[in-house]
Amino acid sequence: MLYATFKVILTSVLVVAVSEAAKRSALVGAIIASVPLVSVLAMIWLYVDTGDTEKIARLASGIFWLVLPSLLLFLSLPLLLRAGVDFYASLATSIVLTVAAYFAMLYSLRLAGIEI
Repeated sequence: MLYATFKVILTSVLVVAVSEAAKRSALVGAIIASVPLVSVLAMIWLYVDTGDTEKIARLASGIFWLVLPSLLLFLSLPLLLRAGVDFYASLATSIVLTVAAYFAMLYSLRLAGIEI
């Protein structure tokens, strides 16, 4: 239980660090957030927990393919906000677009014979 608590605390600290850094500088917040810290931590936790490098390889491959549709959120959100759409409506719309992009990517990968 102590190990799980440690993982939660460390991961939470990273999220808070991004939000606090972004208050001071959007650039610094963006740099910290763009580094795949959560993905790296997930791979480390998975390796420590299982020692299974094939699981880590599958996770890394899956992350690669699913990062692509997630970029739609970071494209649509600022466009909607700059167009004067309310923050929550912009966020909700961006999330819906991103979820649709995930399904489209998973469907495309299945058609291409790529399994995540």
